[in-house]
Amino acid sequence: MSDETRLIHAGKTSAPLAETVGPPIQKGSTILLPNAEALYDDANYLTYGRAGLAAQSALQAALCELEGAEGVTLYPSGIAAVAGAMLALLKAGDEVLVVDSVYKPVRRFCDNVLKRFGVAVAYYDPRTPAEKLVADASAQVRMILLESPGSLSFEMQDTPRIAALARERGILTCIDNTWGAGLLFKPLAYGVDVSIQALTKYVGGHSDVFMGSAAAREPSLVRKLADGINHMGWAVSGEDAYAMLRGLRTLPTRMARHGASGLEVAGWLRDRPEVAEVLHPALPGAAGHDLWARDYTGACGLFGVILTPAPAAATNAFLNALELFGLGFSWGGFESLALACDPQLAVRKHRRDYGGPLMRLHIGLEDPADLIADLRRGFDAFKSA
Repeated sequence: MSDETRLIHAGKTSAPLAETVGPPIQKGSTILLPNAEALYDDANYLTYGRAGLAAQSALQAALCELEGAEGVTLYPSGIAAVAGAMLALLKAGDEVLVVDSVYKPVRRFCDNVLKRFGVAVAYYDPRTPAEKLVADASAQVRMILLESPGSLSFEMQDTPRIAALARERGILTCIDNTWGAGLLFKPLAYGVDVSIQALTKYVGGHSDVFMGSAAAREPSLVRKLADGINHMGWAVSGEDAYAMLRGLRTLPTRMARHGASGLEVAGWLRDRPEVAEVLHPALPGAAGHDLWARDYTGACGLFGVILTPAPAAATNAFLNALELFGLGFSWGGFESLALACDPQLAVRKHRRDYGGPLMRLHIGLEDPADLIADLRRGFDAFKSA
């Protein structure tokens, strides 16, 4: 054979791979089948690399263990996971109830995509009692999308009660459980139909890779979610799946540190004269603490802080004076972050007067004493402004 042909086919091996602690990262779109009969035997053979190879399969199996799920689908980002689950489970003519405190990009998807395809969207106040929420749902409501604690304002919902009442009416429940990371709260064990995460945040843990997941127990839902992935052509790379699996291995250790440091900083903030209220459900006496204590096994490092009334220049001075806290929208990595929330609240249907600027903090893995010193520096600038 010529050099061209020999080089194309050289290096193939059927020898078993050496065993490592992590899965191999396979790169390939084409899957070579063992015989002609296997070409169209989709029930027994993987036929295309987009469906996921070793690293993707290992991550899915590990997430099933974490979530207590029968199946997990992977998406290229957290918002893709929310959008993918909704597209897989909803159809034209359906209505979905979305908590008003939902992650901003989810609202953007609902308003600009779902409505365009004939799915009605209604936003409900996160403080609505479970009984009223489900009783008031119209006959067209197919799904309730929860996020608890809520983005930015950290309202806790009675998720198990909502799930139970919705199931009685044949309404699906989905929850964005990124705050709980599948570790601190187990939605599927509490009757929720689909547990969604932005793996980008705590599972990845290093602010360097995007991915989302949707987990379900009911086989019919597992199949619909998988079909949705196949129909839309979504895929995640082996490298990204490997990075997520690596982050998952240390998730409990990192979350314990995030949670403990977050509570330490939150407790210090509550005693500051510049702080009107700390929105942290794991903090004793805080709003939603009873629900958190009943359903959650721990806390992450993300919470809100309401400052005493001040002009925007003062909140900007506070943020600009911080040296250890970065200013950024994402969270869940090893680093601490701060953000002013007020500009994002205008789109909400059920607005609340917080009485002062609303800030969001993510407490990373730094020494909390150093973070407190940094916040003290921010408050000095806040008072001066």
